[in-house]
Amino acid sequence: MSGYASLAGVDEAGRGPLAGPVVAAAVILPAGIGLSEVDDSKKLTSGKRDELFEVIMANALAVGVGVSDAGVIDRINILQATLAAMKEALSLLFIKPDYVLVDGISKIPVTIPQKTIKKGDGTSLSIAAASIVAKVHRDRLMVSYDAEFPQYGFAAHKGYGCVDHLKAIAEHGPCPIHRMTFSGVKEHVKIVKSEE
Repeated sequence: MSGYASLAGVDEAGRGPLAGPVVAAAVILPAGIGLSEVDDSKKLTSGKRDELFEVIMANALAVGVGVSDAGVIDRINILQATLAAMKEALSLLFIKPDYVLVDGISKIPVTIPQKTIKKGDGTSLSIAAASIVAKVHRDRLMVSYDAEFPQYGFAAHKGYGCVDHLKAIAEHGPCPIHRMTFSGVKEHVKIVKSEE
């Protein structure tokens, strides 16, 4: 958008999974930069996302990443946790943006002028870049959690509710990074209550 010195795109990854955090990224790109392969992270392979993550980090003027963990999600709900992560991502930009483009329909609770865009990761380069940064950051967190809680297979499914993950929750009960208020997990919370 013309007329703004620093435009930040904001997107999140991980609203739907049963485990792990929701991660948001805010990215300010140089005006006129050509990153033709940058697209909605969901349309890219994991290898391409990793490759483009490095390109974005090397070329962006500023990148901020915010994280709301499972405990926050359970306490304030997934929408509010997502908006909190987005607000944190913006606060961590060392260049203060004067306009923000947000993927989705919910505004971030900040005073900076902003515009929400449905499916913005498919139409805005800065939002697409943010979607890649958020997704790669979250995936890497889930791989690290896999080492800590190997029985759930987090490295493979990243916390989403696939058949293998649901079976593991039923067999082992939830672990500390599970979202205890989500269907697929809350039915098994009684298993861990005595350990709290």
